[in-house]
Amino acid sequence: MERLLAGGRNGPETLAELIPIALAATITGQAHRAHPAPAGGPSASMAAVAALGPLLPTTGVGAEAALRDLTTAFVAGAVDPAEPWCAAHLHGPSLAVAAVADLVISAVNPSLDSWDQAPFASALERALTAELAALCFPDAPAPDALITSGGTESNLLGLLLAREHAGLPVTPVCGANAHHSVARAAWLLGLPQPIVVDCADERLRPDALRAVLAEITGPAVVVATAGTTDAGVIDPLPAIADIAREYRARLHVDAAYGGTLLFSSSRAPLLAGLDRADTVTVDLHKLGWQPIPAGVLISADAADLAPLGITADYLNAADDVEAGMPDLLGRSLRTSRRADAFGIAVSLRALGRAGLAALIDRCCTNAADLAAAIDAHPALRLWRTPTLTTVLLRPAIADQLDPALGDDLVAGLRRRLLDTGQAVLGRARIANPDGTDSRWLKLTLLNPTATVADYLPLLDLIADTADALRAGQGRS
Repeated sequence: MERLLAGGRNGPETLAELIPIALAATITGQAHRAHPAPAGGPSASMAAVAALGPLLPTTGVGAEAALRDLTTAFVAGAVDPAEPWCAAHLHGPSLAVAAVADLVISAVNPSLDSWDQAPFASALERALTAELAALCFPDAPAPDALITSGGTESNLLGLLLAREHAGLPVTPVCGANAHHSVARAAWLLGLPQPIVVDCADERLRPDALRAVLAEITGPAVVVATAGTTDAGVIDPLPAIADIAREYRARLHVDAAYGGTLLFSSSRAPLLAGLDRADTVTVDLHKLGWQPIPAGVLISADAADLAPLGITADYLNAADDVEAGMPDLLGRSLRTSRRADAFGIAVSLRALGRAGLAALIDRCCTNAADLAAAIDAHPALRLWRTPTLTTVLLRPAIADQLDPALGDDLVAGLRRRLLDTGQAVLGRARIANPDGTDSRWLKLTLLNPTATVADYLPLLDLIADTADALRAGQGRS
């Protein structure tokens, strides 16, 4: 019988036969794609899938053919975040060592919902989360952390723990710059929709926060952001922490983007005040270069995590726990879950704090250098000097048009480059001083192997494409 399983005594031999096929197909797929993204838009992607034929045939084609054909098509039709001109989102390339570790996780396939399924993995996770918690809250007597699927789950947990800590409905308060997952978490938890606080230059205004909290009767949870999705800026955390304490509000900081600055001694000061939060969200699949998912929810007090505890006799029976078998159910909202901590631990051990800091610093430096180049470019306009690795720019020609037409040009430019596959740019709406807002192009630089020279030709492409689109507008 054909060898099927990745685990067991023969698993490594089976993987050794299949991995070269997948790698060869990956190379072939990359050769088919000349740019960071496939050309042709959604219809081309649907056609590529249809060309493969049935995905559930009556008779299977075999492991080798399925891997070869689907991997080739998958890679040819993928957007590659390792390409410098793929810079739309907080979606970075994976470290090679992390990708290989991910294969090990999949092959062994432990599930961290009971100790008898994951003895070593559960112990490794506890050690890893303890180190990450101590990094975030160095002066707290008993911090703790949980591995999550990313910022959305971590923010949900942050608001859930705030609700349970209050013992009654709690009012969420966040900046207009907050991630959409904050409002979604409030909805899921049956909380009032967040009260939105005004921002200045995309940062939550402390004076506006104080005014909001002064009007709230009952408990509140303030959600600050350390690394906004649109602009990559950090809220004034020390002032926010002061105000939250003054009004006895709980403080959750969404540092999904910026939290890994803690690894860098030169950039960690940007997170001053983070250690005064009750809970903190950090993602390691952003400026941590892990395969998705790799999120962390860090609590200043391990006791605050107690409400997550639950008993299921087949997973954490009382007598097993009393006998010394660790209880894992309170470590996540999920039941079955992967040993994602393994890949994180491999990466952190491989690079060390200094190695990760070097990668983070390189991306931040690239962003600063690229911003300077945009500022000097006659056909482009820079929004602000970047705080992290997000750079916002806009063709100068868009500012010469009616605001709606200018925004249409920016949106059309992004779609034109995406349709050709040449570049994958992000988009953001940023408030203007007069109370209106404008659409900007966004570059989120997460490739630590790139240099600013890799991005400079992109600036000319953006300017030339804007000119071509404007000429088209003029003819229409």
